[in-house]
Amino acid sequence: MKTKTGKALFKYALTAKRTFILALVMLAIGVAADLAGPFIARNMIDNHMLAIEKPFYETNTASGETVSYNGKLYKRGDRFAADETKGGEVHLLQAGRPFYFVEGAIPDTTGERSFEGGVLTLTKGGESLQYPAVKLSTKELYAFYKPELPGIRTLVLAYFGFLLVSILMEFGKTYWLQSSANRVIQKLRIDVYGHIQKLPVNYFDNLPAGKVVSRVTNDTEAVKDLFIAVLSNFFSGIVNMLGVYVALFLLDFRLGLICLFVIPVIAAWVVLYRKFATRYNTIIRSRLSEINAIINESIQGMPVIRVFRRQQQTSDEFEALNDDYMKHQNKMLNLNALTSHNLVNVIRNLAFAVVLWYFGGAYLSATGIVSLGVLYAFVDVLGRLFQPITGMVNQLAALDSSLVSAGRVFELMDQPGVDVTDGSMPRYKGNVEFDDVSFAYKKDYVLKNISFTAKQGETVALVGHTGSGKSSIINLLFRFYDPQKGSIRIDGQEVTSLPKQWIRQHMGIVLQDPYLFTGTIASNVSLGDSRISRETVEKALKDVGADRILAHLPGGLDEPVVEKGSTLSAGERQLISFARALAFDPAILILDEATANIDTETEALIQSALEVLKKGRTTFIIAHRLSTIRSADQILVLHKGEVVERGSHDELLALGGRYYQMYRLQGGIADAAENGSGQDQDSGSSSTVGDSDLPKTQGSSAPAAGSAGASHESKRPAAASPLPNLS
Repeated sequence: MKTKTGKALFKYALTAKRTFILALVMLAIGVAADLAGPFIARNMIDNHMLAIEKPFYETNTASGETVSYNGKLYKRGDRFAADETKGGEVHLLQAGRPFYFVEGAIPDTTGERSFEGGVLTLTKGGESLQYPAVKLSTKELYAFYKPELPGIRTLVLAYFGFLLVSILMEFGKTYWLQSSANRVIQKLRIDVYGHIQKLPVNYFDNLPAGKVVSRVTNDTEAVKDLFIAVLSNFFSGIVNMLGVYVALFLLDFRLGLICLFVIPVIAAWVVLYRKFATRYNTIIRSRLSEINAIINESIQGMPVIRVFRRQQQTSDEFEALNDDYMKHQNKMLNLNALTSHNLVNVIRNLAFAVVLWYFGGAYLSATGIVSLGVLYAFVDVLGRLFQPITGMVNQLAALDSSLVSAGRVFELMDQPGVDVTDGSMPRYKGNVEFDDVSFAYKKDYVLKNISFTAKQGETVALVGHTGSGKSSIINLLFRFYDPQKGSIRIDGQEVTSLPKQWIRQHMGIVLQDPYLFTGTIASNVSLGDSRISRETVEKALKDVGADRILAHLPGGLDEPVVEKGSTLSAGERQLISFARALAFDPAILILDEATANIDTETEALIQSALEVLKKGRTTFIIAHRLSTIRSADQILVLHKGEVVERGSHDELLALGGRYYQMYRLQGGIADAAENGSGQDQDSGSSSTVGDSDLPKTQGSSAPAAGSAGASHESKRPAAASPLPNLS
């Protein structure tokens, strides 16, 4: 894991540190309660079940710990008080299945046992010792076990008590750990999405939307798995392993040392695994992002794909990415198969074999290195050691994938953004001044020494061929970019001295192909702004004439609108866009050939509304059809990033320059259509000159076939244009 990614993940984990700590405390308690089981079993075996072979002594005092046999009372030697008198020593020894009663002291009870003819023989190291013995009946044997029953019952109750604690702690640990992880991921997603809102427009110029979406959805989901599944298993595993090793060393120091070999094996395993897995997962996440991008692009451009019969080529591109994705997924599959939990089983079985062979063999050979109870408890605890290891190993693939995804998410969040500034500014008048402005997206200038003044209430039209710099002026006005040279002022104040969101609060735009959001007609006019009442929405729609056009819709203002407003006509969408701009009452209004996609009847309907919309506002019009800007106060003719002509419509016609040629070209087409000729020399040219550089769909007008003067700007992905009052 990269240090930077690890620090970022730790920082987010601290946002829920209280619940994380609570979960870890409950985990530790649960592990301790769970590991109490083997110790209880050891106590039960060594101190009760097998302790019956410890020496018994005759006593004269009857109690719950004494045993009556043949008219005498006996008590286990370790239960006598310090000042209590001990009588004759006796033993209960097992040979085969039966137990035998032996009177007298036996120095060493270990060794091979056999019984024949009332004599119990103990053989050890080639030497045999014989003792007179009497076989005990079941009832007599039970009498000797009876004093052990209270202790056994206590231990069983303790075992169930610890089991209950373990269950409760496991529930609490799981709940708090996962709720903490959910809270962390919730904040991470909010931060990622919020950071996207702060990224400059130029970041998205060369980054497909599908890749951005993949970072917010797929990659953050993988990070969620990291906190919920991976870290849960690793936290639990590490705490369990620590508890197990403490238990192993408490049981027997030598046994604990033998089992330490597991740690370096697991550590080397993880390092080796991640060396290959990180390489594969990086490619896998990248391919998934590219697949999302091509799917998004295909859906957006489906009409073009169908019309130009590019289905096969698009499918081939998708299949190539998908095949590469599957190839690396298979590599991960092979890696996981080679390093799966089966390897854990091998290590576990090896550890069991070593312990049982060495210590179990020693016990059976009567050297008695450890007791049978210790050996049982040790095997039980050792089995518990490999349970968390198996859990961690099974999460290695998810761990690496999550860390790769986390790196991609934090890489996005490391991109420099612009903080959203709280507050607002009073509505400015809208006096705009460009003073010797030059601007380049990369190295070559797309605007050169642009100077003009637009006073409040004036309409300024920008005309020119594609790439002439029209949208670049608008992008600078919206402060999607800032110029390298010169200055831009609104009401005499430098725009760079004001927060971008404050400036855009009083700007509005009507695009050639307006964008509608999923919701209703009313919500698309108000954009959910609480300052815009329903009455304002209704008035705005009425003022632009939309109330008559949209009257046929059954839902009225509450008519559902699907993505992009695909169920509405182009004219209806445009009218809603006009109403939106009017409702926000901007001081500066930008019209990107706002009537280009509206039929003649609808255009005539809203011409008067346009005059109302422009009144008192500084209006910039990006014009294709020059007939729509005759009333503009000032027309700027742009060519290769420079203002080559300026003036009113009549002044530019009288000048007889580039504007005159453009207007004459469009007028010639109109005359040809009016005369029904269709054979005019200019009829092969487009009736629209100079597409807007702002975003359009595939259905927007194409540039004139013979358009000249297109600079490199035409090859640059268009920046996303703003919606009114969006920051």
